[in-house]
Amino acid sequence: MSEINMVKRHLDALFCIKDLGPLHFFPGLEVARSKKGLVLNQRKYVLELLNDSGLLGAKSASTPMEPTLRLRQNQGVPYTDPPSYRRLVGSLLYLTNTRPDISFVVQQFSQFVANPMKAHFNAACRVLRYLKGSPAKGLFFPSDNKLQLSAFADADWATCPDTRKSTTEFCVFLGSSLISWKSKKQSTVSRSSAEAEYRALATLTCEVQWLTYLLSDLDVPTLHPSAVYCDNHAAIHLARNPSFHERSKHIELDCHITREKVLSGLIHLLPISTTHQLADFFTKGLHPGVFHGFISKLGLHDICLPT
Repeated sequence: MSEINMVKRHLDALFCIKDLGPLHFFPGLEVARSKKGLVLNQRKYVLELLNDSGLLGAKSASTPMEPTLRLRQNQGVPYTDPPSYRRLVGSLLYLTNTRPDISFVVQQFSQFVANPMKAHFNAACRVLRYLKGSPAKGLFFPSDNKLQLSAFADADWATCPDTRKSTTEFCVFLGSSLISWKSKKQSTVSRSSAEAEYRALATLTCEVQWLTYLLSDLDVPTLHPSAVYCDNHAAIHLARNPSFHERSKHIELDCHITREKVLSGLIHLLPISTTHQLADFFTKGLHPGVFHGFISKLGLHDICLPT
């Protein structure tokens, strides 16, 4: 605190700043504090987005996406107002800072900003109706958290109907708090599910390495290897066994960073069943029961719900 106060005095001498006390609001973000911890949410931002879209009085949806929906390029008729679709997708992208529950669908919408169709806009409107049901939901960070990294990596093999590319998904926890997540289409086509999962592991390994460096800068040492959970045994074998290469000769060398970090002790690969794979939440649309079960495991809390 002495160093923090020194920085405040220095900035005040240069810029005449005002100390507003503990953070409660930052553009688009709200912070709710209690003895148990804090919750980051974007309630005001969501309500403004619903009001601007004319859906403030619409009926809420139980999930952000229909489980059977598969969006494609040139699907149906073109949308008559592409700029409004792009603005909507941009607003939803900013909302994913505290709402990982819409990360997958927003990643899907981002692929069609160049040539949006009416079906794409209707699907985006369903996300708004889902947000209406829980505008104050956000990430919970408990005050008694353990400072140990753990992560989940998954891939949805060849699910893009237009390019047949796979999707990389991962989520990283610090103790029980979700601090990093991603759902992104891979840049190349994978020949097998094992290859797609191995590429997802490589992406996650780089993220864990960066977070380890960040924690070290904040004087939070990592005493144990970060547990990384994967539900594909072939991908785990690729990362652990250098001689397991007959069907992986074509994989780029940068993917083998996973093997290097396993040997160095940065991460520890562990198998997990698909039913307990939290990263699977970022791969597809889910039915309401499964969807809300995953939300409870990701640490999303709604501060406006009665306790």
